[in-house]
Amino acid sequence: MKSLLRLFITLIIGLTLTAIPAAADDMKPGKGTTLQPARATWNTGFFQEALVRKGMEELGYKVKAPKDLANPIFYKSVALGDVDYWTNGWFPMHNAQLPKNFDKDAGKIGYVVKAGGLQGYLVSKKEVEKFNIKSLDDFKRDEVKKAFDLNGDGKADLTACPPGWGCEGVIGHHMAVYGLEDHINPVKASYEAGMASALGNYKSGGPVFFYTWTPNWTVYKFKPGQDVMWINVPEIKPTDAQKEAEDRMTVAGVDGAVSDPVKLGFVVSDIQVVANKMFMEKNPAAKKFLEIFTLPLADINAQNTRMNEGEKSEKDIGRHVEEWIAKNTDKWNGWLAEARKAAK
Repeated sequence: MKSLLRLFITLIIGLTLTAIPAAADDMKPGKGTTLQPARATWNTGFFQEALVRKGMEELGYKVKAPKDLANPIFYKSVALGDVDYWTNGWFPMHNAQLPKNFDKDAGKIGYVVKAGGLQGYLVSKKEVEKFNIKSLDDFKRDEVKKAFDLNGDGKADLTACPPGWGCEGVIGHHMAVYGLEDHINPVKASYEAGMASALGNYKSGGPVFFYTWTPNWTVYKFKPGQDVMWINVPEIKPTDAQKEAEDRMTVAGVDGAVSDPVKLGFVVSDIQVVANKMFMEKNPAAKKFLEIFTLPLADINAQNTRMNEGEKSEKDIGRHVEEWIAKNTDKWNGWLAEARKAAK
């Protein structure tokens, strides 16, 4: 009898000890797998990358530091499998940068922010109301040019995009097709420096006229409808790359716009994760997490503002991630639970 009892106890202990690592494996389905993420070169996309990296680590993956890559280089690299994913895809804006046969080896997955990638021109509300500014065409008027001429060259100064950015080409296209080259001066210095100067001028009571995109700290510091207004382009005249998405260049329901709908002149993009297909096939937990990961635009704007105010080190961004998770525990744990379930 005692022998049977000892045997029974031994079996129970053995089964329990066997179950413990199995349960641990269920919590860490990525254990033993190393991931190589990429990250865009614009820091307004760093927050979502860091959040996803944290999620992958909690799923048991070993995650290398992200590679900062220009858009075309990333899309080639992810198709080749040199990197596994990034959270900074802007579509359809980035479609023209995809290499041939891209869809064979890589794909878009989920929505970090659906229709979150607005781009356009913003003007200080005081001047919009004073001069009845509705579109870029109004900058042909002498009194408007004079109000926004900061360097005395007779043109309105626009805080624009640095050389090499995709938006630089679109802004140049606008200057040409709307006949604005003699009326508007696109200032192409460092964007952060240009916007810091614009903010200082605005705080001193001066006007502002700038290009921006969302998510970005700019629309947190300059609140559309309160401080600034989105204005129209005179008419929709797309670049060749924009033609396939011409219907997404006029947008309804934009807060703080001078009209509804407003002709932004830029394609409104979905911000999406892009990942290597083989990576997704081999890692169902990671794939599920990437599919369901999404962020409110306001949360990204708020974090971007903290970075702009000096909290931009990797340590700072890591702290922002921990704080966001603490405020969104149920959502975060729900994503992890669904990812773990997908791995079974």
